[in-house]
Amino acid sequence: MKPPLVSDVDRDLVVNETFGPTFQGEGPSTGRYAHFIRLFGCHLSCDWSDSPETHDPNRYDLNAEQQILSIEDILSWLAAGPADLLVITGGEPLLQPHVLGRLVCAIRQRALAADIEIETSGTIAPTDMITSAVTRFNVSPKLAHSGLRRHQRIRPAVLRDLADSGKAIWKFVVQEIDDLDEIQELVGTYGLHPVWVMPEGTDSATVLARMRMLADPVLARRWHLSTRLHTLLWENDRGR
Repeated sequence: MKPPLVSDVDRDLVVNETFGPTFQGEGPSTGRYAHFIRLFGCHLSCDWSDSPETHDPNRYDLNAEQQILSIEDILSWLAAGPADLLVITGGEPLLQPHVLGRLVCAIRQRALAADIEIETSGTIAPTDMITSAVTRFNVSPKLAHSGLRRHQRIRPAVLRDLADSGKAIWKFVVQEIDDLDEIQELVGTYGLHPVWVMPEGTDSATVLARMRMLADPVLARRWHLSTRLHTLLWENDRGR
């Protein structure tokens, strides 16, 4: 086994993969031409995680799943084909706040992406530097079916901080219609809007079946319904 990689916290990110061009597959930017940076590491371990390669040692050799990329490495990658939309995902991207803030500010300064979205669980508050540079936070608070305890997955102060940023949308991963009641409780308690409901699934048959199940109940609550476009197109292929 290789020794763990060591990064310089001032200039390096621990990355799982970079890929694109592809399409953003989820949320309000679905279908947009996009590039992705998937950061390594997650402090949550959802039962249905669709990116276990970023954190699950039982299924993956985590040393082989990470690489150290400097800010300049990533800027050079983007400069080779500037992104209309850059999506920074994980894992949990906000586990690396200092260097992530420097990266997104540098991307803005060099005009290497028209828009920057960060996918986050809503359990870690972003720094002011990150908030000022990004276009949107796609926040996915985890529901009870994630297998996590409520205090692990719901952090009231962080939810309110993200809501107050004016840059958050709320994207909930759903397995059953009853999950919508749990979303309603969170929306009412913390003032979360706009709401996007997305079916859990890593194959097209499951995603389509759950979208059909959810469509009318989501319409009745006047929420938005998100597909998983990349799954419909390419199933569970990585780097798509």
